[in-house]
Amino acid sequence: MDSLLAFVIGVVVIALGLAVSIALHEIGHLVPAKLFGVKVTQYMIGFGRTIWSRRRGETEYGVKAIPLGGYISMIGMFPPAKGERVKADSTGFFRGMVQDARESSAESIGPGDEERAFFRLPVWKRIIVMFGGPFMNLVLGVLFFAILIMGFGVPQATTTVGAVSECALPATSERQTCEPGDPAAPGAAAGIEAGDRIVSIDGTPIESWAQSTAIIRDHPGESLEVVVERDGEQVPLTVTPMVSERYALDDDGRVVTDASGDPVTVDAGFVGIESTVARVPQPVTAVLPAVGEQTAGVVGIVVNLPQRLVDVANAAFGPGERDPNGPMSVVGVGRAAGEVAATAELPVVDKAAFMVGILGALNIALFVFNLIPLLPLDGGHIASALFEAVRRGFAKLFRRPDPGPVDLAKFMPVTFGVVILLGCMSALLIYADLVKPVSLF
Repeated sequence: MDSLLAFVIGVVVIALGLAVSIALHEIGHLVPAKLFGVKVTQYMIGFGRTIWSRRRGETEYGVKAIPLGGYISMIGMFPPAKGERVKADSTGFFRGMVQDARESSAESIGPGDEERAFFRLPVWKRIIVMFGGPFMNLVLGVLFFAILIMGFGVPQATTTVGAVSECALPATSERQTCEPGDPAAPGAAAGIEAGDRIVSIDGTPIESWAQSTAIIRDHPGESLEVVVERDGEQVPLTVTPMVSERYALDDDGRVVTDASGDPVTVDAGFVGIESTVARVPQPVTAVLPAVGEQTAGVVGIVVNLPQRLVDVANAAFGPGERDPNGPMSVVGVGRAAGEVAATAELPVVDKAAFMVGILGALNIALFVFNLIPLLPLDGGHIASALFEAVRRGFAKLFRRPDPGPVDLAKFMPVTFGVVILLGCMSALLIYADLVKPVSLF
């Protein structure tokens, strides 16, 4: 029962965090729109049937039944057509879509509000209004990562021994448990115990676990004088690292792979001890690089999204496993958060840090995804405004008539197609997250 309650709490925390992130995203649009004089008729969180709303001034604020997004309604999103007549016939589905968009935009402009239409804003103001939403997600992402990195800290290996192996197994061994006949691990034979803090090795003061590992790997078969701190006292020990097959590591501690992608092994010194891991708060200068790395990762997923979705489909409808670094729906994210909250293997601080990290990653994902230059995403509106600025700039340079605002209504068929694709993508990810969820443990 306790684990079920913890699972529900984890899901609720992420759901509320996502709802707040969406609400603030829309505020990022709402505030500059009102500052620039655009009439905003609605501010809504969610889609579908309205379950609560209240009107303040000229704007209706409310919550809808499907909490998978949000929007604000600004009058005059599309400019009127310049002398173009739309044919009404049975085969003009897309033409009718364009005309409906124009008529709906025109009907939203009441008497006296003609100058408050969105399309009448200068290009730079339109860009600010549309960029305000993603920018708010970026600010939230930076805030969450600051809390994670500066508050909770980053997990790092300490110089304290966390576990001592009883036997020595090569890195490529398929077994993870000791059996009779396996050679004893040098650390256990030398008397190293869990909880010992390594003070020095062969006279060299040890300040990091990586430093101790490097010395051990470079001295196979040599006796090393190791001083550990145990119960407040320094205990001298003698350890002779044995020659063992280990994975080759680069300067950053990552496993080196060959041309075929297989890990490279080398003969290195092995003692058979593992470090404890502690969260170490980082300086403020570490926040933006972490946000940049997360942003680059999301951009990589977006760029390779078609192949990623194929991999998700193959896993969902086949025997394969999901890529833990691949795309997930909000259902998958909520499920992952619930599993972390319910597990008894993690301390509370690690669970809280995981929740903060997920919310930070979600906001960075919202920032990147909404900047994709396709309508109806914010990036599509920004791209059209930039195109309009370039087109008007060239017209002015070559002394041609002002071409006027970009007729976004003409792109409604493309917008319709993007909406269908996004819906199919969401359905696939939700299905995959239900039948073949990403395994975290």
